[in-house]
Amino acid sequence: LKSFQTKTENVFFTPYRANLPRNMIENSMFEEEPDVVDLAKDSTTFPALDPDEVVYEPRSSRLLVRGLGENEMDEDEEDCESSARLLGMSFMNRSSAHRSTSSPYTRQSPPRSCSRPSARTLVVCVLFLVIVVSMTMVLYFLPECTFTKSGCRKQTTPAEPVYPISTNGEMFPWAQLRLPQSIQPLSYELTLNPDLDKMTFTGTTVITMTVRHDTKRIVLHSANLNITKATDVTVLEYKPRQQIAVKFSEELKAGQQCVLTLNYSANLSHTYDGFYNSSYSDKDGNKRVLAATQFEPLSARKAFPCFDEPSFKATFQIKISRKPDYMTLSNMPKAKTTSLPSGLQLDEFEKTSVKMSTYLVAFVVANFTPISKNVSETLVSVYSVPEKKEHTEYALDTACKLLEFYNSFFEIVYPLKKLDLVAIPDFLAGAMENWGLITFRETSLLVGKQSSLLEKQVVASVIAHELAHQGNLFLDVRFRALEKDALNSSHAVSTEVNTPEQVEEMFDSVSYEKGASILLMLNASLPGDQQFRKGIIQYLNQFSGLNTDTDNLWNSLTQVDVSTQHQNVSEMMSSWTSQKGFPLVTVDRKGDQVTLTQEHFLLTSDNATHTSSLWHIPVTYINDTCSLAPDCKQVFTLKTKSETLKVPQSIKWLKLNHGNTGFYIVHYGDDGWAALIDALINNVNVLTPEDRASLIHNMFALSRLGRVSFRQVLSLLNYMTNETETPPVTEALLQLNNIYRLLDKRQETDFVSRMKVRILSYFGSLMRNQTWDEEISVSKQELRSALLETACNLNVDSCIRQAKALFKKYVESNGTAHIPGDLQRVVFTVAAQSEESWSTLLEKYSKVSYDAEKRKMLQGLASTQDTRRIAWSVSGLQGNIIQTQELPLVINTVSSSFSGYLFAWDFIQENWNQLIEKFPVGSFSIQKIIKSTTSQFSTQAHLNQVQGFFSSLKERGSQMRSVQEALETIRLNQRWMDRNLPSFNEWL
Repeated sequence: LKSFQTKTENVFFTPYRANLPRNMIENSMFEEEPDVVDLAKDSTTFPALDPDEVVYEPRSSRLLVRGLGENEMDEDEEDCESSARLLGMSFMNRSSAHRSTSSPYTRQSPPRSCSRPSARTLVVCVLFLVIVVSMTMVLYFLPECTFTKSGCRKQTTPAEPVYPISTNGEMFPWAQLRLPQSIQPLSYELTLNPDLDKMTFTGTTVITMTVRHDTKRIVLHSANLNITKATDVTVLEYKPRQQIAVKFSEELKAGQQCVLTLNYSANLSHTYDGFYNSSYSDKDGNKRVLAATQFEPLSARKAFPCFDEPSFKATFQIKISRKPDYMTLSNMPKAKTTSLPSGLQLDEFEKTSVKMSTYLVAFVVANFTPISKNVSETLVSVYSVPEKKEHTEYALDTACKLLEFYNSFFEIVYPLKKLDLVAIPDFLAGAMENWGLITFRETSLLVGKQSSLLEKQVVASVIAHELAHQGNLFLDVRFRALEKDALNSSHAVSTEVNTPEQVEEMFDSVSYEKGASILLMLNASLPGDQQFRKGIIQYLNQFSGLNTDTDNLWNSLTQVDVSTQHQNVSEMMSSWTSQKGFPLVTVDRKGDQVTLTQEHFLLTSDNATHTSSLWHIPVTYINDTCSLAPDCKQVFTLKTKSETLKVPQSIKWLKLNHGNTGFYIVHYGDDGWAALIDALINNVNVLTPEDRASLIHNMFALSRLGRVSFRQVLSLLNYMTNETETPPVTEALLQLNNIYRLLDKRQETDFVSRMKVRILSYFGSLMRNQTWDEEISVSKQELRSALLETACNLNVDSCIRQAKALFKKYVESNGTAHIPGDLQRVVFTVAAQSEESWSTLLEKYSKVSYDAEKRKMLQGLASTQDTRRIAWSVSGLQGNIIQTQELPLVINTVSSSFSGYLFAWDFIQENWNQLIEKFPVGSFSIQKIIKSTTSQFSTQAHLNQVQGFFSSLKERGSQMRSVQEALETIRLNQRWMDRNLPSFNEWL
């Protein structure tokens, strides 16, 4: 092998021989792979063919139509070509630019008039057109052929790839979105020098790599980085794909190791991804700046040149310079600090102890204050701005308890010396699981001393999620995931993605909540209460340090099942992860025979899409003889389209999907529903609260599908006058409020007033029984919040009076009189409806330090019906008084009111370009904004507006899945209204 060395002032490359690594080391158990779309499975073996080969486009320009005669065309042929031209067709490659002047086909311009062709001419013309079209199709679909006089001849050399053009005008040596597999990074050494005064940074990236396949170029990612051009080594950039390439005159050989060093400069990002700037005001009102990172899913390339795909794992050693009054954090503990001649300090961090994907790298430069505690030889710390240090104790205590729990549960000790949890003042996501340095939005980590238990529960669940993506999945979250997955525009949990926008859009409730829901279903269906845990432990131990995929997990869960009811977990789970949607199970009972039939629950369908889908459904069920005890549950696996089970003929009713642990919906038929409704009216406690909530959710879902009438929905809800538990009440309120808002937006005033009467008939008594004092039960806080927000939204006098009185007491006490956390949003919303109180609330908003309370104040301010103040509310796009990160929340709140929903829709149309500058196309924030502003439309006029606007965006967002969801939702709203409004007077 030939060895060479090329050096330049700022870019140099040094190859040398080394053995190839046998394995890529997977991240630790805390690397949350399900959270990111793994664009390619890692491979421990190298493919036989060089994966640098690209998909070639057909060389249609080289296909020549020959054998049609080399002499002048006769009169009929001439007439035929003229007819074809009149039809706007061109079947022959005869551009004047390519014709020789001596060509026998060259003719003078046709005369200005033509005679009517004869019948013979027409017949010959039609035959000629058919022949030419057929030949053209043959040529098009035979890209590997060269069509000559002797026929189709196979090409002996591959077609040339169609390469893009670099920024300097040269051909870019790579033509795919995904990086080539010829180079594998082994380690990165990063040195970063941020200047928080100028909001810029410089950096040096040293990448040690191994060559997998012979190649003459290295292709990696870089976005908005100014890499110094070199004289001896060519560095090319193709901005549309955020790729750079280093070209070499001699070929790198498989088995070599090489080192690439790149110096670069850039601006700190003004959005919420990459290496971005943030700021906050200290206790004296002075602006303090900081810099933080958010690399998931595709933004590490904005901070340093890298192989920014999850399969290109490597180790990282990071150095960051800073002013003496700042501190830095990264994934690993700090190794040492060196004073620089410039007066700056250079912090050097330990090398990562495992290989990591680039999206998990993180660093922070700020003036933060920590509190810390040692747990099982791990230093756990929570960082915040100094003014909010007192709000960090709960997070530290919770993180320590969770870490101990996970160490015990997984029987694997957390492998790092430290675990940092950092509250970032300006952070778009809820939190990000960077390895060893978890970053949070302040509202997701900080808890005030007077915070409600409900607020603490939210913080605890976020910390649990980020530590290991485990924790309780609330019932209403599963319901919302079902609603999204019922759309034709949904996607499978495991699905292929091809563009950065598609990667962004994978971060949705289907990937997260459905993914968690089917694991919950699996756990509930496995025999024994420890099988799931044992399978997880076996999986983690068996594949520690190795590459793996989901089948390995399912196989581990199967292997630990030693019961006689052994089941193939992989076979079952693939039916849930590889296809979109979920099943509708219909129950047909005749005596002791119960027939269960499954079909795809699809709210809208284009020509019966996915009607053949089948799932392996662990159907759980109970009956009237045993419905509450844990051992009442029975399991029947439905694998085919329809199967039958036997039950005692004496039982009165069946309730399927016990506890709603299954990800499916059940239709019991008219008789089955009637029996369940009668049972609930006679005794509300005959079913658990979770089972009652699932019946309510299923009935509303079937109403949207058109399988039951709204009269049947109301028939089920008649039992609600006796309901007092949180799950069924909150689900019924959410569903009824959705319909109420749809009617309100259509200005169906008569139906709106009737719906108000109906809602109050169900829940009025329960609303009046709620207190406005501190409540110690989390469940009761959730119940009270839902009831009183609905009551005040419906202008119930007693609710409005209580909320105003509580706000007045709060203001007059200068903040010393505390409003319970679960009541703050309803109190602030009521206050914001008066001009004087809105101004007072705005003043409080600018001064309050506790973030959860501040956010509820913002929701109150945005709920105003005054259009001038609505316009002020969306000023967060400029990030002055309202942080830009809160804009999706503001737009969602504005869209809820009658006065604001059209304003919000106009706002996103007028400001779309600015929105996608702040929030990436396809991101969760953009998804939320689109859903908020369109989900309450139900007319053809609004459907046409939405369709027209997003169609005009083209590459700026027209192809987003969330756009298709929006259009589908509007059509469903329209269909529901058309189907039910004519009968509303009778039903209500």
